Amino acid sequence: MAGRVKRKAGLVEAAERTARAAAPPPCPICQRPLGQKVEWHHLVPKSEGGRITAAVHPICHRTVHALIANADLARTYADPAVLRDHPGIARFARWIADKPPDFHAPTRRGR
Repeated sequence: MAGRVKRKAGLVEAAERTARAAAPPPCPICQRPLGQKVEWHHLVPKSEGGRITAAVHPICHRTVHALIANADLARTYADPAVLRDHPGIARFARWIADKPPDFHAPTRRGR
């Protein structure tokens, strides 16, 4: 009987590991789970020589580029943690925190 219990516990543990591995990481900008639509954001813009990308929501990607110039992204905001501390991005993240993953709204240019 003990063998069956161990086997069942092992199957449950394997299923949990598979579920964790299949879950995509959260959006580095808003920290919400990613939805069906995903865009790839260059942490340092390609025009500035960047190659590393991160999966983000389309609305988050558009907001970043609407608020921050590419030169500033490359110089100051290449790290997602620092990017989240930008006043405009922090305000956006608070606003979008309770929205569903595939939420979309028009993005306005920064002032």
